[in-house]
Amino acid sequence: MSERDKILRYYRSSGDAELAAKLLDLAEIALKSRKYKVSEFLDPYGQSIAETIVAHYDRLTLEINGGYSGSERVKVAFVESEFLDYAGSLDFGIKAIVIKWDSRYCRLSHRDVLGALMGLGIKREVLGDIIMASEQCYVVTDTAMVNYISQNLTEVGQATISVESVTLDDLPAKEEKVKEIRATVASLRLDSVAASGFGTSRTRMSEDIAAAKVKINWQEAKSSSQSVKVGDIISMRGRGRVEVVEIPGQTKKGRYSILLRRFI
Repeated sequence: MSERDKILRYYRSSGDAELAAKLLDLAEIALKSRKYKVSEFLDPYGQSIAETIVAHYDRLTLEINGGYSGSERVKVAFVESEFLDYAGSLDFGIKAIVIKWDSRYCRLSHRDVLGALMGLGIKREVLGDIIMASEQCYVVTDTAMVNYISQNLTEVGQATISVESVTLDDLPAKEEKVKEIRATVASLRLDSVAASGFGTSRTRMSEDIAAAKVKINWQEAKSSSQSVKVGDIISMRGRGRVEVVEIPGQTKKGRYSILLRRFI
């Protein structure tokens, strides 16, 4: 069995064979051309697939760029190892824009901005991180999308906005509000832990999981009953994400103590 077939077989079981195949195609083109190929923007799980691919191929190196330090969504470049020795810097095709509005009349969220961009027919795969600030936000995007966004994005929610191109050096450090949550749960089921992290009922969380609104480690949650462990990241559409930091043990009544870190 070829390395490609082994990788596809592994990811087919989790429903990610299509993304793995796309990344494998890029990796193999890089090897055949003895140059490099760059992916679209990937979430951390997609990045982990790319890392798995590189681990299975000789003469292949992985370079990563999300536009700024600490970026969550990144592009990866599969690079033929000898090419990297004399190629210099790689062109990842990444640019940035800033969206501004008058905060006296409205407050916009990450969800508002992403919704407006996708409302223009833009795929999530050509957008990197969205960095919110008080009266503006920065959007990392594929170079080819800058003019389209600048010309077509005129409103976000009910707010009239302006769009300008900026350099990647202008991107601010990403600031996230973090809240620590200590709780006890009857079990380490996803619905139970996520309900504590997002401040909702277990029944409601089960409904959200069934509606495909919840991901664990950037993969769609399989069921409410799947177990979570330390280090897992639970993300919920429009609600941010929760990291399982500690599971110290069980109480006298048999419940599990948990420490969560919620990123808002």
